[in-house]
Amino acid sequence: MSLFAQMHPQWQEALRNFQPQFELIDRRLDPESVTPHHDCILRAFATPLTEIKVVIIGQDPYPGLGHAQGLAFSVATEKLPSSLRNIFKELQNDLGGELRSNGDLRDWQEQGVFLLNRILTTQIGISLAHEDIGWQEITNEAARILGNKPVVAILWGKTAQELRSFFKAKAVIESVHPSPLSAYRGFFGSKPFSQANSVLESIGRSPIIWA
Repeated sequence: MSLFAQMHPQWQEALRNFQPQFELIDRRLDPESVTPHHDCILRAFATPLTEIKVVIIGQDPYPGLGHAQGLAFSVATEKLPSSLRNIFKELQNDLGGELRSNGDLRDWQEQGVFLLNRILTTQIGISLAHEDIGWQEITNEAARILGNKPVVAILWGKTAQELRSFFKAKAVIESVHPSPLSAYRGFFGSKPFSQANSVLESIGRSPIIWA
């Protein structure tokens, strides 16, 4: 299935002017070395545009073989990356309950959380290998489109915060990145999950069950 065909029809319509760019990127990808698997690259865009309530911006996929799922921060392995472990620590600190151990975030997606990496592919074993093949133009446009919708944007770190201007200020929740290099400088204690639910309820949308 082509990349463009992987998206929900609402996204195909919203990004129709970028179809040639999708096709160009598709031709440049080596299916033997790309991650996530080709069929999962546009997984985030399978969610109908009208059902998205929260946007969480990541950088690029996990480079480990079989780890990336096409959803930012989500991982298809029992061993959690350090950033995701810190996200789950803050989730527990924010909302209580047991510490989450399941790194597959498709349950968030199913509730309308759009887990968007700014770069949607990389080469197995190499971070940012595909930062220059044209993904940012597409994902920046996706963020711009979502900024005109009733959504909450959770922006962790500089790369995500570069898209701040696309979203309404009252709907932006931001802090440093959950990486071990920065989490103790303001990510822990930032309470993004309860904040997001509070904003959703203020605009008449149902909260996310994050745990």
